[in-house]
Amino acid sequence: MPHHLMNLRHVPDDEAEEIRALFDEHEVRFYETPPSRWGISMGGFWVHDDDEAERARALLEEYQRQRMENQRRVYEARRASGETGGIWRMLRDKPVRTLAACLAIVVIAGLSLLPFIRIG
Repeated sequence: MPHHLMNLRHVPDDEAEEIRALFDEHEVRFYETPPSRWGISMGGFWVHDDDEAERARALLEEYQRQRMENQRRVYEARRASGETGGIWRMLRDKPVRTLAACLAIVVIAGLSLLPFIRIG
């Protein structure tokens, strides 16, 4: 029976490539199904054998732990250097785009709520 190891929906290309390389390096016999464009099928990495699934899950768990630590370090370094920020940074860097997005959100929310406001 096939074992689903990992969902590929919203997985960055570099992460998928690293996982493929990891499986090839450790000779994990896997196959891959791509996610659909419309989000109907999730796609993912699969194996057939129970023992192979356990080994692959252990490799994936270690890989994801290392990736999370690495991404956290990169984020903290960017945050410390001021390269990333919240809404205030977006407003400072791209004020017209940020205000246009906020205005669009207010208009859409207003149009969505208008039928309910008129009821009362």
